[in-house]
Amino acid sequence: MNLVLFGPPGAGKGTQAKLLTEQRGLPQLSTGDMLRAAIAAETALGLECKAIMVRGDLVSDAIVIGIIAERLGGPDCAGGAIFDGFPRTIAQAEALDRLLNSLGKQIDLAIELKVNDEVLIARSENRVKEMIAAGQAPRADDTPETLRNRLDVYYRNTAPLIAYYRNQGKLETVDGMAPIPEVAKSIAALLDGAA
Repeated sequence: MNLVLFGPPGAGKGTQAKLLTEQRGLPQLSTGDMLRAAIAAETALGLECKAIMVRGDLVSDAIVIGIIAERLGGPDCAGGAIFDGFPRTIAQAEALDRLLNSLGKQIDLAIELKVNDEVLIARSENRVKEMIAAGQAPRADDTPETLRNRLDVYYRNTAPLIAYYRNQGKLETVDGMAPIPEVAKSIAALLDGAA
């Protein structure tokens, strides 16, 4: 099963994807994690992406599609994957559909995590405080100011995916404001119903 998890930055996509990986064995394809790994390794791609991500802007579709195509070739993706933070635009969703079609696959379900922006900003502030308290350096792209910009980018570029997946009959919405276990339970019920 190929599943897209989307929603505003900080909505809990990564948390839910990790839980699904543990419970269902589907690999989590997080373009954010893949890009941060390239940044940490200081590859040419990583250095190029660093400035873009710090601003809260999106990296080019070509870069993201290339990373996803490479990753889908892994044997752990044979039974499907969880797309976390990707696609972020209609163009990326169309490119992902083409890529999956070329592999004889498709997106089976798209789940939107619906949340409140002010709560997301508060979560970001808390995450930064917790990281500092734990002696860790917060990510440069994980500040309330950057989050506000990322929310603007999300509503401008990513929110149109709601209609895109609804028109395909693949969209489901989950209350991302619920406690993590309840969100996980709602997602599990949707997956069980789609299987």
